[in-house]
Amino acid sequence: MDAEQQLQRTNQSVRLYLVPTPVGNLKDFTYRSVEVLQQADVILCEDTRTSSRLLQHYGIQKPVSPYHQHNEHKIVDHLVTQMLSGKVFALITDAGTPGISDPAFLLVRACVQQQIHVECLPGATAFVPALVVSGLPTNRFVFEGFLPPKKGRHTLLSKLALEERTIILYESPMRLQKTLLELITYFGAERPCSVSREISKMFETHVRGTLQQVHDCFQQQVVKGEIVIVIGGIS
Repeated sequence: MDAEQQLQRTNQSVRLYLVPTPVGNLKDFTYRSVEVLQQADVILCEDTRTSSRLLQHYGIQKPVSPYHQHNEHKIVDHLVTQMLSGKVFALITDAGTPGISDPAFLLVRACVQQQIHVECLPGATAFVPALVVSGLPTNRFVFEGFLPPKKGRHTLLSKLALEERTIILYESPMRLQKTLLELITYFGAERPCSVSREISKMFETHVRGTLQQVHDCFQQQVVKGEIVIVIGGIS
């Protein structure tokens, strides 16, 4: 697509909005996000039960439809057809920005291929505040999301162990201890690290230190909530 075609596309009406949702406090939602959801024809939700709490809080009454990793391959073409006919969709996830460790890529790619105008609103994503408060360099970083559960895990960890930039990972509370032990094995016990949990919620916490120190700290407590691990690059 050349520059002129790109310009023409930006002048089209938006048919798909990607709307970030709060990762914790519902007050983190923006005024514009509320307006977009109120004006959309359909709101696509990762989990309609989870999203209903946010929508009810802001008095948003619009048709909702599930869009998640288990059905996205099947419904992308149908959604694109509806957008081409004039319908406006807004995509939200359970928490954070669509496409960041959450479904969105397939739908956005299909829209771009059909020259459907897509717009992503600025807003919440968990790894940015975790990075900023980590005390580790923020000028250059690599975001890896969730590590592969099995296949490719060793290869990726071996590669990341040599990474000079700050590294950001997502992890579940159930797997945190196992992952920290693996990071100690691949990165060394003295590599600086920060683990953040429950960002923007009442019990938000940040544990900083070496990988060994952070591991030992979490070994003494029951871990709950979403986890962001920030690791210093190799020096």
